[in-house]
Amino acid sequence: MSAIRSTENQSETTLRSHLHRLGLRFRKYVTSLRGRPDIVFPGPRVVVFVDGDFWHARAIRERGPEAYWRDFRSPNRPYWEAKFARRIERDAEVTRALRGDGWTVVRVWESEVKADPNGVARRIAGIVRKSKPRSPSVRR
Repeated sequence: MSAIRSTENQSETTLRSHLHRLGLRFRKYVTSLRGRPDIVFPGPRVVVFVDGDFWHARAIRERGPEAYWRDFRSPNRPYWEAKFARRIERDAEVTRALRGDGWTVVRVWESEVKADPNGVARRIAGIVRKSKPRSPSVRR
């Protein structure tokens, strides 16, 4: 598990490259914001999280826990159930907290970025450009 990168993975760098080509400028991994978003647009107050399909439990969220765990094969099933449940809960808490502070939160799946990075970048660019610019209150 030490080989799993939490920052600068291929999906994030690909997405950032496409966003940059669209003329958008941003900050990376702003530690002063809850959840340490992958991409931050301080002026329009938009944050982007690129969530890994496995680590952020995409299958559980889409298929439901009953369907997912029925097919899951692991001797440590209780450990993984607790880990994924907490991750889902934490993602929701972070999203609520950031929205409560006036941020627009965008979450994209890693597989979406891999399948169509330009499409995901255009969607994010549309959200950023529609957001009203406000004074940036982000510290590194």
